[in-house]
Amino acid sequence: MTTIIQEIQPHWAALRPFMTIQNDEDYDRLVSQLNDLIDAVGTDESHPMYEFLDTLGTILHAYEEAQYPMPEASGAGVLLYLMEEHNLRQSDLPEVGSQGVVSEILSEKRELNVRQIRELSQRFNVSPAVFI
Repeated sequence: MTTIIQEIQPHWAALRPFMTIQNDEDYDRLVSQLNDLIDAVGTDESHPMYEFLDTLGTILHAYEEAQYPMPEASGAGVLLYLMEEHNLRQSDLPEVGSQGVVSEILSEKRELNVRQIRELSQRFNVSPAVFI
């Protein structure tokens, strides 16, 4: 056996439940443990458990990316979603332009411009990047 294996093997049984996610039950358990760590460690990078918190977050992120990938969405698709969530009509978006302009954007005949993106991101309190 190599030295690293000899050093880690006695501790693996205790570490393994934190290092692998096989299903959503494992995921939920680790999210709960991560939240407990965040409460205890916070952003204190000198805390002895900070690196473990960071590692656990990375493991959870990798599982999320694999199991729940974010769908691709156009700026028009994001705008339509936000309109539905906020129960808005095309005429409720004067910052975008006339109802005709909004219609062209939603049908992807026209793209959102920088001004429209800036104003929509402020209105909906989201990053401008979601519309790009």
